[in-house]
Amino acid sequence: MTTLMTRAAALCDGAGALWRETRPSLLVALCLAFVMTSAGSFVDWRGAIDANDTIEALEQGRDVSVDMNARPETLLARIAFLTKRNEIDRARAMVEAVDRSGGVDMRARSHYLLANALLRKALDLIERTQVDAANPFVNLAKREYRRALQLAPEYWDAKFNLDVAARLVRDFPDFERKSGDELSADPKRLWTDIPGKPKGLP
Repeated sequence: MTTLMTRAAALCDGAGALWRETRPSLLVALCLAFVMTSAGSFVDWRGAIDANDTIEALEQGRDVSVDMNARPETLLARIAFLTKRNEIDRARAMVEAVDRSGGVDMRARSHYLLANALLRKALDLIERTQVDAANPFVNLAKREYRRALQLAPEYWDAKFNLDVAARLVRDFPDFERKSGDELSADPKRLWTDIPGKPKGLP
């Protein structure tokens, strides 16, 4: 019994000595870990505040530039700002950035916003009787609505607006024939319109 107590005391003394030797190093390591975690949290917090400020400014109509590597929420706000002003090409680049970094819902929303801008442009051209100029915009809008629906199949607004674009195609059939999503050859027009060729012969 005495031997066991002696061994236990020796183990306690050894553990105490080990703790005294390693305590400073452990404390330093814990302090460093705390500092690193705090710094990371501060950066995230600061980034979130900056993103919120940028989003608020864009929603108020201020033209705030946004880096392509910004948070997806900020990119989406910038897309909304640009598409409201029909700056389609600049918005498209932002949509590609969201596709690289954003979640499914944000990606669907970005394609939807771009499609709306394209459809508005088409409708404006149709109202000005520039039907030929409108047809590429109708088909591009359909493509973007379909991309949004591929990402979010239950996206009702995208479904509704895709139906609107499809109705335009029915109202103006040349849209589909001249610049549809997939151009197909019209057998009746393969040879018959080539000058100098008898109709119906290759």
